[in-house]
Amino acid sequence: MNAKGSLQGRLLRLVLGVVAVAWLVALAATWRDAQHELDELLDSHLAQAAALLVVQQSTSFGDEGRQADAPLLHRYAPKVAFQVFHEGRLAARSANAPAQPMVDAREHRQGGFSTVRLSGATWRVFAAHGAENDVQVYVGEQLDSRYAISLAVLRSALWPLAVVLPVLALALWWAIRTGLMPLQRLGDVLAQRRPAVLEPLSVQGLPKEMMPMVTALNSLFDRIAALIDSERRFTSDAAHELRTPIAAIRAQAQVALGEPDSMVRQQALLQTLAGCDRATHLVNQLLTLSRLESGTAPQLGPTDLAAVCRDVVGELAPAAISRHQQLEFDGAGQCQVSGNETLLRALVRNLVDNAVRYAGDGARIACRLAATNGRFTLSVDDSGPGLGIEELGQLGVRFSRKSGTAESGSGLGWSICERICRVHGYTLQAMRSTDLGGFRAEVSGQSKA
Repeated sequence: MNAKGSLQGRLLRLVLGVVAVAWLVALAATWRDAQHELDELLDSHLAQAAALLVVQQSTSFGDEGRQADAPLLHRYAPKVAFQVFHEGRLAARSANAPAQPMVDAREHRQGGFSTVRLSGATWRVFAAHGAENDVQVYVGEQLDSRYAISLAVLRSALWPLAVVLPVLALALWWAIRTGLMPLQRLGDVLAQRRPAVLEPLSVQGLPKEMMPMVTALNSLFDRIAALIDSERRFTSDAAHELRTPIAAIRAQAQVALGEPDSMVRQQALLQTLAGCDRATHLVNQLLTLSRLESGTAPQLGPTDLAAVCRDVVGELAPAAISRHQQLEFDGAGQCQVSGNETLLRALVRNLVDNAVRYAGDGARIACRLAATNGRFTLSVDDSGPGLGIEELGQLGVRFSRKSGTAESGSGLGWSICERICRVHGYTLQAMRSTDLGGFRAEVSGQSKA
């Protein structure tokens, strides 16, 4: 996957771009406003100059046949021109003004401003008349001079910006780099961390914008650590438990292989088959536990828990009969729950199977299912010896089995039941049976009407 550039560079480009656009907009607005104000100012100067000439010339016409030309006294004087006409004859003008009126008097009888072309240049001309209209005054200014003034104003506004922009870019670069330093340090810490290190990251001194990310990372590290620990414990325990049935199968196979007596050999082979069954049961239990601990939520759907209980009790009835046990089921015709049928079947099987295995020969085992007020209670009672206080505390510990029993088992059944109840939101309790005097396992949860 290709990177799309650094966050720092992207922020710097965005901020500088926004600043540059804002400056350009402000500069354009300033230019337009300054140009308008400059035109207004210079136009007023033209009008004032024309008014002064009107007043002056109205009182100075003594020699009407003489024309006066004003001298050029300033280097900008060629940019400004004026003409004074008395009774249609040119009475005075600037040296750069033509002999003909700069503005057609017939088109501007009332006076005022106009823009004209004279000698290849564009002029802004103001025309004014005396009190008796015998004096006409024209004052003009080349528009190039106005543009030159505007450009000078623009240059004076631009050069500070040109100097400040690089300084601003450096300041923004430093500010963004400093602001993103915690993120950079976090990246360096994660890059240098060894894969086996899953301790939480320190949140001291972090900006509040980074807190959700670091908190999520710490939560992820906790889940990964729990998953790795679970997998490591599961692998170790599975290897330890599988070693025993495999060793027993190997020993029985060696006996059958070297035993000449057919009866002894057949007994060894039967023991080998029984060992294979125990190993298969252990592997199935391990696989069920592994699926439950993987964290994947099972698919839940409408399930008839009463039908599941009847099926499981029927499947385990032969094992109970072989031990002269009385196995019974007492429940309603239907009990609809929202659950995973495969997992619920494993739950009921483990509870009933544990009773069959550990209640003892001739024991009574009662599986009851009751549903009232949107709740159900599933209980498995037996008349066996039950469990002591210490043994009840060991329930749920993997591969922990009841002491003093010769029954084979993996010690995983109760752990599997706990996890099945957890993913379904059920409650699982272990206690002494008040009805039969032995062990009682009770599951309760929400049912459907």
